[in-house]
Parts: sequence; structure tokens; C-alpha cells
Amino acid sequence: MIRTDAFTHLFPPAYFERIQELIPNKGPIKRWLTIPTLYDVEARLRMIDSFGDYQQILSNSQPPIEQICGPEDSPALARLANDGFAELCRKYPDHFPTFVASLPMNNTRASIEEIDRCVEELGAGGVQFFTNVDGAPLDHDDYFPIFERMAHHDLPIWLHPTRGAKFSDYAKEEKSKYEVWWTFGWPYETSAAMSHIVFSKIFEKLPDLKIITHHMGAMVPFFEGRVGPGWDQLGSRTSDEDYDGLLASLQKRPVDYFKMFYADTALFGSLSATKCGFDFFGADKIIFASDCPFDPEGGYQFIRDTMNVLDQMDLTPQDRENVMGGNIRRMMKVKV
Repeated sequence: MIRTDAFTHLFPPAYFERIQELIPNKGPIKRWLTIPTLYDVEARLRMIDSFGDYQQILSNSQPPIEQICGPEDSPALARLANDGFAELCRKYPDHFPTFVASLPMNNTRASIEEIDRCVEELGAGGVQFFTNVDGAPLDHDDYFPIFERMAHHDLPIWLHPTRGAKFSDYAKEEKSKYEVWWTFGWPYETSAAMSHIVFSKIFEKLPDLKIITHHMGAMVPFFEGRVGPGWDQLGSRTSDEDYDGLLASLQKRPVDYFKMFYADTALFGSLSATKCGFDFFGADKIIFASDCPFDPEGGYQFIRDTMNVLDQMDLTPQDRENVMGGNIRRMMKVKV
């Protein structure tokens, strides 16, 4: 069985050089500079080989392209990243069977053009969205054509959280302290983005849309009771907007739309959280992913711990095969 790790991050060499030129303040990327497996391709190949029958699907890392440059320049930066990923996939197909394309989300027209180019010319198996576009929610009208284009290609979207210390935890606090913005902010960020997608009826408009949520659907599985019976009462707590009407207009219960998302196993080795996610989404919606290389060992630990956790799950042989690679390869239309 070949294990296909579906959410791993790498900076293609030329792209990595370029963003260092464009981000003069190295503070936001200082950690990246200390992780060789994030930008050193040979180091990444050695890591992959150490795990035997194992391969990685590549995607870009923080910061989002739209936070690096404006809409005039972001399309060129996205092309640089995607060309770099495509080159690596051509050169090392057994290690990198395909990649997840980056988009200039602050330029909708260019994003649609880049989707078509990456899918039709470069062989991309999907695209990555971040949970907000430089502060704007994903259900803004500007971004629906991008969702629509992915539904047209019948390929998945990777939903990655983005949030920084400027998102304070309290109204009278200037910034988030103690990295709360990451530890709890990122799961909240993903859950909020999922909620906007559900209640803006994107799944009703595009019922076959495939969205993979990072970190096992974030807060949603654990808070199933609030997402379920809690949101069955949508509108009962609000007087200034007609959420009663919105709830009545939905074709399903809110919780059933949340079950339409896919979820990855990037939970840093948490068995209890993994079980919770499987209970909520089911094995047919779970994707093996490690979030390599962001651990103290530069990726090795998260890969090893995630595999160990999945080995402890009581899965049928078919479910195990699907989770470890079958689900994502079918979604991305990749043959091994």
C-alpha cells in the first residue's frame, strides 16, 4: 500500500528566493528559514525515502500570496510557485505524484486563468484557498467564480487557515498574546470559513464541490452538538437579521452541510481528536495528511505520529486503503 500524504508544504526553490526579496521584514517567515525540509528539495526527498512506500502531494505554505503583493503582481508570483511545483512533480513523480496549485486570490480573473492553466497544462490535482483573503470572507461575491471553476474541473480545494497576532482575542487588546492566534485561532478560523460556505449556500449552488478542511475539520467534530441541535435553532438568538428565514430556506440541517466537507488527519498525533473526526465525517471523507514539515524534527515527527495514530484506528482493510491514499488519489484523478 502506497501512503499518499495529502497536505504537506514546500517552497519551490525559485519561489522561495523571490518571496524573501518581496518580504523585507523576515519576522513573519523567520521560522521557515530554520526548517531545511521546507525549501531544500534533497532534504525532503531523503525524508520521503525514509518512510518506504510513501509519497507527498505538495502545496504552498504561509504567507498567502495575496498578503505578499497586490493584485497586479500576485498572478506572476502564483505562476512562479506553480511552475516550480510542476517541475518537481515531473522530475520526481514517485515522490510527488501531483501538486496543489496556489492562486492570486486578490485577483479573481487571474485566479480562474491560473486554475485552468495549472489543471490543463501543468497537471495540478487541486488548488489551495486560505480561510480569508487578506481579511475578506470566502463567501464574498468576488470569490464564488473561483469555487465555481473548481466545481467545473471536479477537483478538490484545500482549505488552509491563516490568522496572525493582529487578530486580537479581546476587544481591548491590541494583539493576540501567547500565540493564541495560532493554537486556538487557526481552528476557529477554519470553522468560521466552513460556516460562511455553508450558510451562503455554496454547497447548494455547487453540490458536487469538494473541499478538504485542514486539521480534521477544526472545531466542528468536537462541537457537533452546537453545530447540530444548536444551529437547528439559528435565528433564535438574533434580532437584527432574518436568520429564521435563512434556516427555513436551507434544504438540509446545517450539520448535514458540514458533513459534506472532507477532512485531513493533520492533528499532530492526537488519537482522541482523530477518533472524533472519524466519528463525524466517516472514513470515506478522511484524507491522510501530516502537515509536514512543521514539527520539532522538520516533518519526521508529524509523519511518524500520524501514521502511528492511524494504525491504532479500528478500520476495515478497505477503509484503511482509502484513508491512506485511495480517497485523495480518486479525488485528484491520480494513478499510482
